[in-house]
Amino acid sequence: MPDLNDWTTPRLLSTAARLVEHAWNEELAVLGLTHSGAIALEVLDAEGAMTQAQLSAKVRVQAQTMGQTLSRLEAHGHITRERSRLDGRSQRVAVSEMGKTALIQARRIDRSLTPGVEIGVEELRDQLTAVIRWLGSARWGETGSITTDETLPEQS
Repeated sequence: MPDLNDWTTPRLLSTAARLVEHAWNEELAVLGLTHSGAIALEVLDAEGAMTQAQLSAKVRVQAQTMGQTLSRLEAHGHITRERSRLDGRSQRVAVSEMGKTALIQARRIDRSLTPGVEIGVEELRDQLTAVIRWLGSARWGETGSITTDETLPEQS
């Protein structure tokens, strides 16, 4: 195994994210979900029905990517689509009852995915939040930057 102490912070972050995503997807598969599907359900559950374009923007993925995710969610009965009354060309997406049930189970999986890593987790969460805000604002055209008490982790 390579010496992880020699890896840069972005490489460690990217590798950890991929490993968590793979483990999460393996657990979610029994529910007919992927991590991206669970995230979409979370947003829809919290904010209510919306168009695919609105959901894509909130989840920070391309509309085409969200379309594939929604197709999988619909095939498993996790969402419903309804034509907009204002604009018959667009559809509003909402969480179905099956989707709400799957989301409850997905939340349990999410909380139990990485047991034993609670030590220092608040500092790690703060640093990850800062990275997401800093890099996300440039990528997704958001205004504002990180606040003075949010610092990016130093490159190692």
